Amino acid sequence: MPKKYHIHVSPTPNRFPVVGRSGIVDWGEGCLKCARCVKWDCIYDVYRQRTFSGDILGDTIDELCKSCFRCVQGCPKRLIHKTINPEWESLGDDVYTPETISITWDQAQTGKIPVSGAGYGGAFSGPGFDSMWTDMSEIVRPTRDGIHGREYISTVVDIGRRPGKLEFHEAGTLVTAPLPSLRIPIPIIFDMFPFGDLSTAVWKATVNAALKLQTLAIVPQAVARKFPDLNSGMVPFLADGPFDSGWASQFGMVEISDSHDALQRMEVLKGSRADLLVSVRIPAVSRADNLQRVLDYHAAGVDLIHFVADERGYEPGTANGLHVKDIIKEIHAGLLRVGMRDQISLMFSGGLALAEHVIKAMLCGANFVGADVPLLISLECRVCRNCRDGGDCPVKLASIDPEWGSNRMVNLIGAWHNQLLEMMGAMGIREARRLRGEQGRVMFREDLENDTFAQLFGNRNS
Repeated sequence: MPKKYHIHVSPTPNRFPVVGRSGIVDWGEGCLKCARCVKWDCIYDVYRQRTFSGDILGDTIDELCKSCFRCVQGCPKRLIHKTINPEWESLGDDVYTPETISITWDQAQTGKIPVSGAGYGGAFSGPGFDSMWTDMSEIVRPTRDGIHGREYISTVVDIGRRPGKLEFHEAGTLVTAPLPSLRIPIPIIFDMFPFGDLSTAVWKATVNAALKLQTLAIVPQAVARKFPDLNSGMVPFLADGPFDSGWASQFGMVEISDSHDALQRMEVLKGSRADLLVSVRIPAVSRADNLQRVLDYHAAGVDLIHFVADERGYEPGTANGLHVKDIIKEIHAGLLRVGMRDQISLMFSGGLALAEHVIKAMLCGANFVGADVPLLISLECRVCRNCRDGGDCPVKLASIDPEWGSNRMVNLIGAWHNQLLEMMGAMGIREARRLRGEQGRVMFREDLENDTFAQLFGNRNS
């Protein structure tokens, strides 16, 4: 049995005061001047620790407050109130919600799984990955406990093609030549960022975090050239146009775009180094020829097919397009029909905001996934996207210390890894590779609604 994979996390404080969900409104008028003010009885001592922050031009009490409501209930004149912070409500969007951003900040700071003592109070279902429910029937078995080590659960995945069959000599020796492949201990690769105030420091933090986690980071070719001593953690993306195949051959894997000359570019790369893995980056758009494109690339020798949705997880450049989960299911089902699923590696990225989205994407049919925006959020990004319009970044992302940034990313993925182990244990799955396409372990809202209501309302007009 291989050595158990463990991510070492270390608490890494925020640079800026956290935007809290709720704010304290502390009215001074009408105060009775009690001999023992409820503020001084705060068990978290937030009223003594509060300061004025020049970064947010406001009181830091909202970051410190744990929302126990003791002061609110204890003030005899009801002069202390809690209210939703409008700045918190304005964070992110409908995918990277304020709750998601707050959870990611906490995980990046502590490296721990967030715990809500009050339970989950949100909607039962929603769009995208929120329309999926995983089977947790094994949660009652205490042996399914990967975090605390009572049962070994592997999150290892392989990158690369697999032969359709193995041939052996009569003596039992293997005839089939092995295909080049890479093995990573977690089913997450860092993908290129769709936005952000991206400096050399941000990229260095990203690549260093990938190295610490023993995974890979896909980066632009220009970025890869800046860090020649970090080649083992990078996958350079070779944009359309001239490229240096000799330089590219020093990496374990490179990525090229889905262009008219993609196969010619791949042949040049493979010619410079036969065991070099080549990935093709394809927009995750639902097309009738998607299956044939995957089969053609595989037959030509492409090692990884990487489908990329937009940053929210939908078809890029398409209004009201499909969610990436539906595109994964389409391609996975097509490969099953032609008996080729086991031979092809598929990676999907875009719209993965939380740890459970990793497993949900794999249950739909992905071999592994790419993380992007959550890594930015771990660096305190507020998903305001001011950088796209040339505006100032409110958290000065470009000026981070690379070591601080890599620690934050490692903490986030460390918390995600523990959540993967929790979910896999609850599903009774001990091997991450078994998650791929295991749709019997998941329920889809649209299928349930169709099964439940189609017979009742399907023939209303007949």
